[in-house]
Amino acid sequence: MTMPSDPLALLRSRSYIALLVLAAIIGVPVSAVAYFFLALVSKMQGWIFTDLPKGLGFHGEPLWWPIPPLVLAGVLVSLTIRYLPGQGGHSPADGFKMGEGPPSPIELPGIVLAAFATLCLGVVLGPEAPLIALGGGLGVLAVRLVKRDAPPRTATVVAAAGSFAAISTLLGSPLLGAFLLMEAAGLGGAMLELVLLPGLLAAGIGSLVFIGLDAWTGLGTFSLAIPNLPHVGSPTGAEFGWALAIGVMAVPLGSGIRWLGLFLRPHVERRMLLATPVVGLIIAGLAIAYAAGTGKGSSEVLFSGQSALGPFISNSATYTVAALVLLIACKGLAYGVSLSSFRGGPTFPAMFLGAVGGVALSHLPGLPLVYGVAMGIAAMTVVMLRLPLTSVLLATLLLSSDGLAVMPLAIVAVVVAYVLSARLTPSPAPAQEAPPASKDATPPAVIQSGQGS
Repeated sequence: MTMPSDPLALLRSRSYIALLVLAAIIGVPVSAVAYFFLALVSKMQGWIFTDLPKGLGFHGEPLWWPIPPLVLAGVLVSLTIRYLPGQGGHSPADGFKMGEGPPSPIELPGIVLAAFATLCLGVVLGPEAPLIALGGGLGVLAVRLVKRDAPPRTATVVAAAGSFAAISTLLGSPLLGAFLLMEAAGLGGAMLELVLLPGLLAAGIGSLVFIGLDAWTGLGTFSLAIPNLPHVGSPTGAEFGWALAIGVMAVPLGSGIRWLGLFLRPHVERRMLLATPVVGLIIAGLAIAYAAGTGKGSSEVLFSGQSALGPFISNSATYTVAALVLLIACKGLAYGVSLSSFRGGPTFPAMFLGAVGGVALSHLPGLPLVYGVAMGIAAMTVVMLRLPLTSVLLATLLLSSDGLAVMPLAIVAVVVAYVLSARLTPSPAPAQEAPPASKDATPPAVIQSGQGS
């Protein structure tokens, strides 16, 4: 979105007040849609991987059970990408892409279908990217219903407000959702105020759906905070040394996962209808290998790790170091191949892998569990998302009352990981200069006028 000639004049205008009113109105339905989207995904995951095996007469989930859902996910997602408008949304291998504008309403069915197939059937991706697209698309639809000839800037701002409301539903905090979208979009200056106010208003009003109003108790909120963790004291010099080390170690792991997704993507896209189910089969095989090798559930490799993160940290004492290393290897590979083919968000698998790595390293001297988890989550998230402020906030929010104590170490790990990963990222190839025009060449003005005739 381009900067208006006088942002303050726009802020004082009646049209901006009307835009704020529209943002407040759409906040409630967008938040409700996002809530029921997440609730339905959670219900379907439990039915497919827990209730259905029992209903078919098995005492528990058979070892081979992940194969049919993951292959089906590959079939459904590949058909959606190939035949429905919008290609099911952006490829998660590119990270967050906030600069291409919100999806049009006609693209929303494909985005929702690809997201449901990805999230419900066990692919290692999260719901945040589809929610952002869904909120933005609903915002565009609201503008078209109210005023079909609204200027593009209005549609963009309202779409951003819808995305604010949707992502805040997932993260359980309008402020954290605002930080995520602002940092991903690179907003600043006067434009930040113009977009931030409608977004915060939509997210704040929409949160009433969950926390309630007057006698209505609300639906209850999604929360990332993990309760009942052991209290930590002030950081020590050894723990600051671990922050440096974890920041360094996160870079090859995260960069390798991203490289795997980007390397496989063009090969998958050439034979999408065949290759995407094969990728689903690979993900299922990695989950089966982990379950067979450790006796744990395959769901620890499958899914984004969003709902499994809290129980994993609370029960981390039941995992051996060998099981943790195998979990990192299997989920990391499954995450990388998922990025190449499916549709979803990259945030929660990175957080889960960072937590597993922190738990594994906490078996070494000088690193308490909570500090290891916080630094691991922060470092892995920044390598995968390239959003340092959001990465620090996510790590500290998870740890609830200990968040303030671990924040300095999380910041150190994030800065080290971010700077090192940026230095290792290849620079874009310089643009080639156009060759000098010959004397007989046609002037550019003539070419332009010829194209316009």
